[in-house]
Amino acid sequence: MAFPLIWLGVAAVGAALVAEEKEKQKNIASKRKRGQAKSDHVFGKSAELVPSLWGTDGQKVRPVPGSIVCCFVYGVIEHTGIWIGDDTLVELHGSGLVRAISARRFLAGRSGSRIYQAGNHLHQALVGETTLERAKQAIFSYREYDVFDNNCHRFVWQCVSGEDITVSSFGKLNNHIGSYFSQAVYWDEIYQ
Repeated sequence: MAFPLIWLGVAAVGAALVAEEKEKQKNIASKRKRGQAKSDHVFGKSAELVPSLWGTDGQKVRPVPGSIVCCFVYGVIEHTGIWIGDDTLVELHGSGLVRAISARRFLAGRSGSRIYQAGNHLHQALVGETTLERAKQAIFSYREYDVFDNNCHRFVWQCVSGEDITVSSFGKLNNHIGSYFSQAVYWDEIYQ
């Protein structure tokens, strides 16, 4: 008899968390529109506005060549790549192959239909000077893929900074991005 009550409690907590996340995103969107959003990165903090399965603040952005993009993998983790233009991005595939693929292919077999771009509080893409060239040069190369040690986040960080260091999670990538650009990181949905 208690089992159905437990499931009901879990569902209620889940609904409350979703509502809280939506309200948080709404507040951030409001601050961005009023020019009151945080602009500086705080070391150790991930992103000011993370990608969301429920959408972001409603403002979509045009992807910029050399920008950092991401999507969800089954709503649990994020997969990252570098936008190179013409509906194409570069990713490190789980096979270890660095490949150029379409936005549609980037989303195929994953959860959802949204790609997000890393930007600042003014919806401007965060793009490193040599990111685009590093990403293009890496196409068709092969890396020993490891989900924790040599993953898509490490590849993206190497394209942005030139550093080949372990970046084991999306949160750590966000911290590196924020520190590198000295700006708070916001993930905005792109037009497709």
